[in-house]
Amino acid sequence: MYTRATGPVLELNKAVPSFDESGLPPVPFSMKLMPGECAIIEVRDNSRATAFADMCSGLVPLVDGAVKFMGLDWADLRDREKNALRGRIGRMSHRPSWPDFLGTYMGIGLQQLHHTTRDMSEVVIEATQLSSWFGLPGLPVLRPDMLSETDLIRASCVRAFLGNPQILLLENLLDACPADLEEAFVGAVVAARNKEAGVIWLVRNNTMQRRYRQLATSMWRLVDDGLVAVRAG
Repeated sequence: MYTRATGPVLELNKAVPSFDESGLPPVPFSMKLMPGECAIIEVRDNSRATAFADMCSGLVPLVDGAVKFMGLDWADLRDREKNALRGRIGRMSHRPSWPDFLGTYMGIGLQQLHHTTRDMSEVVIEATQLSSWFGLPGLPVLRPDMLSETDLIRASCVRAFLGNPQILLLENLLDACPADLEEAFVGAVVAARNKEAGVIWLVRNNTMQRRYRQLATSMWRLVDDGLVAVRAG
């Protein structure tokens, strides 16, 4: 199941999402993301960015076309296979996704504990190391509603990069964040790409595209006509 694909880590092949289920324009989406590549996509609307990441994760029904992750078509997989594949996805999302009744450390580790067979102690050790990398004093045990907004973003970074994901679907949460967090985030993206993870970074405006152009292997804009390639320069 985890054999590394020799082709794209993610492929949208004329994928037409259900508008009713996603709010995305019901037009064909096509793109390929190879291991180690970074696609920066400008999406003005946060809900559309989340829906696009959902589509890449096999969570949006398609009217036509296909979305493949690691060479496997989401539509052909059973629930157990989908869950296993989602253990290879790291996400940062604008959608509220922290269970308020659990300590933040559990919210960080739930994806790995649910979608993989990793031992909890192993997950905790890695999460603690990532917490330090992203500027937290340790693995946060307080409930998410007791953390500052910045520390919750740091925790979101920990959760996204946990487990050496094969693909990172990152909605930009870094606006007005401290410089040390931005630096740690960029370093983590570079490190993940060096391990051949594919990265999709969804930003709200072309200022962010220009700012991080050096990280991108391709740049796109999500508009009513679908995905439009943006020329560098």
